[in-house]
Amino acid sequence: MATAPWLCCAPSARLDLSGKRVVVVGLGSSGRAAIRLALLRGASVIAVDKNDKLAPLKEDPAFHGYEMDRVSTELGPHQLETFLSASRIVVSPGVPLSEPILAYAMDSGIPTISELGLAAEAFPKAVKIAAVTGTNGKSTVTTFTGQILQQAGVRTFIGGNLGTPFSDAACECFKFPSDDPPYQVTVLEVSSYQLELPGSFSPSVGVILNLSPDHLERHKSMENYGETKCRLFERMDSSKLSIIPHADEFLRKVAYKYNSGSTKAWLGALPGIQLDSQARRAVVVVPTTKAEARLYLSGLKAVGSHNAQNAATASLLSLALDVGVDEHKLQAAIGQLTPLPHRMQIVGQDKKGVLWINDSKATNVDAAYTGIKGLADRKAVILLGGLAKVLDQDGSLGFKKLSDLLQNHRAIVTFGAFGEQIEKELKEANVSIPCFRSLTMEDAVARAEKLSKQGDIILLSPACASFDEFRNFEHRGEVFGQLATRYITSTT
Repeated sequence: MATAPWLCCAPSARLDLSGKRVVVVGLGSSGRAAIRLALLRGASVIAVDKNDKLAPLKEDPAFHGYEMDRVSTELGPHQLETFLSASRIVVSPGVPLSEPILAYAMDSGIPTISELGLAAEAFPKAVKIAAVTGTNGKSTVTTFTGQILQQAGVRTFIGGNLGTPFSDAACECFKFPSDDPPYQVTVLEVSSYQLELPGSFSPSVGVILNLSPDHLERHKSMENYGETKCRLFERMDSSKLSIIPHADEFLRKVAYKYNSGSTKAWLGALPGIQLDSQARRAVVVVPTTKAEARLYLSGLKAVGSHNAQNAATASLLSLALDVGVDEHKLQAAIGQLTPLPHRMQIVGQDKKGVLWINDSKATNVDAAYTGIKGLADRKAVILLGGLAKVLDQDGSLGFKKLSDLLQNHRAIVTFGAFGEQIEKELKEANVSIPCFRSLTMEDAVARAEKLSKQGDIILLSPACASFDEFRNFEHRGEVFGQLATRYITSTT
């Protein structure tokens, strides 16, 4: 196959993996991007995945123009000799490090990194990086930050765990001279799985938004989970800015353990962000550059007080990057920020004046808590249900945390595989508003419509995974939107 058109003119310094064998484990979007980058860096690649039904890589249009004769593919059970033959191993986020053959290879001293780490090695130093992690809100803050920068005229790549992998941004940079990259800034959503093996990744600005129980089947404990998140700061020095919630003592302690050298800013204190949610105002102070901004958030289109926090955090990141974004540009961008689908997304308003909101991305209790808390000024019928995560040895799902918030709303409708247990936990927590159980989300939507009154909100914020009834949270949100639209467009 023909050589990629930009490879022939790439500086020799970029061919640092020439003659090396790279084993890429997991052939999802991150793994495929890692293969492309490894090829551009001169490596030969063995692509492995346990799914023996995957189509050949050469059939993927994204590999058109790459030297596929330097790629071999092994599908099905992993082979130890393949892993031990590697000069290095690149692990996709969906592959646990406890995989026996992978773990053996790592214990044998084979250098192993994530796709994030592979991209960091090759990424132009002239491009500044903002990295966003946390249990909830990552995608929204990443998107808002990218939107602010783009509206300010900054050439920006937005991706990582959200959308396009970091390695694809690195591949794009190979088309340009190393001193004239296509981007000024890269804004990345980063997952805990990617941070297990961060390699040399060192963002200009990094933020951990929050931490609550999630992915514990992989990380085993909150301590491990928090420490993995804090590896974001591991290679950051005093010229770089690390941002964490001021009120989270655990994260503060672990962040200092992993990096005591970077400059610190806070969510909830200065330097950093002080937010007045009621007045919809925020003060933003950047300690590294001394830049400040006083922002009015009343023009924000996104629903919920938590989105005021998200917008303020995105403003802090944008200001801290020091790429020409100032208070005036921040204020102009705030009114234009557009939230991602399925995250407190307004579907529409029906003939009763009921506002339908899709928050299908709320796949855990903390995410639902945040969404519901943002609706304190209106009564809502709230849909909870799906595949819940058992948090404690006693089998608790953690829904008691919602009890105080729910008391001021119209009603609750539970549905799905854990609907009955959710209803039970809420009643045990003495939630006094009506609580009904439906088998499916379609039934739950119909019941919610009957329960709602003029001016109410019907909110899907399930606090559960979706796989009992749907392919993923996006599918669940799309179905909810279709069901809601029936009532929104009805004239009877």
